[in-house]
Amino acid sequence: MSDLLFSVKDHVAYITMNRPDSLNAFSEEMIVEWIKALEEVRDSDDIRVVVLSGNGRGFCAGGDIKEMSKGRGFFNSSEDISSTALNRKNSIWKKVQRVPLLLQEIDKPVIAKMHGFAIGAGLDMALMCDIRIAADTTKLSESYVKVGIVPGDGGAYFLPRIVNFDQALDMLWTGKVLTGDEAKEIGLVTYSVKEDQLDEFVEEYVQKLVKGPQQAIQLIKRAAYQGQRMDLRSHLDQISSHMGIVTELDDHKEGVKAVIEKRNPKFN
Repeated sequence: MSDLLFSVKDHVAYITMNRPDSLNAFSEEMIVEWIKALEEVRDSDDIRVVVLSGNGRGFCAGGDIKEMSKGRGFFNSSEDISSTALNRKNSIWKKVQRVPLLLQEIDKPVIAKMHGFAIGAGLDMALMCDIRIAADTTKLSESYVKVGIVPGDGGAYFLPRIVNFDQALDMLWTGKVLTGDEAKEIGLVTYSVKEDQLDEFVEEYVQKLVKGPQQAIQLIKRAAYQGQRMDLRSHLDQISSHMGIVTELDDHKEGVKAVIEKRNPKFN
């Protein structure tokens, strides 16, 4: 059985971490499969939404500490524990750090469905997503400091962009554990729902996006993320180009017609 399950159904890509006995802690095989799956998502015109989740009792417990202690795992691959700092850097760069870079290239909505535990690199995987929907009982933590390491996959980049800077530092420095509800209070997750309602809530949310105007949704995502790195004039120049494109599409005409006729639109 693969460490990562990937399937596409009705325009939705489902990526499921599948090491339940290890709380879906990352393995080298899983990282390789992540890269393949995300490349397919990026390049597919059929996929409209992506849902990330974990099998078993949790979303993801991060890196496999037992494997790391033996000098294996995603941290330094099959290199000996005495390998050089440069070898360890290159291993991280060539494997685990490709995941956030690939996610950055995907214009489609990416949703993290979180339950059980989202710890360390597992939490960071969710931070890389556009929307985080967590069960209220989920335990979330930036736990790197507890084993004396730093967030190697971009956690220290994403977290301060999602929550207040001081709250990000507090989480990174202390490794404190938050529940889904506590994470919602500080804006770390988008929604916190009852655990027994998680599947239904995520499916309903996904279907709203699947049935929406796809080109507009993708351009909105692109504009929102790129706008964080632009001045206002550059952003307005970009968004006017997007507006010129979407107003020529059938989805725009259908949306306007539906408003006038007081009905729900049927986008392509």
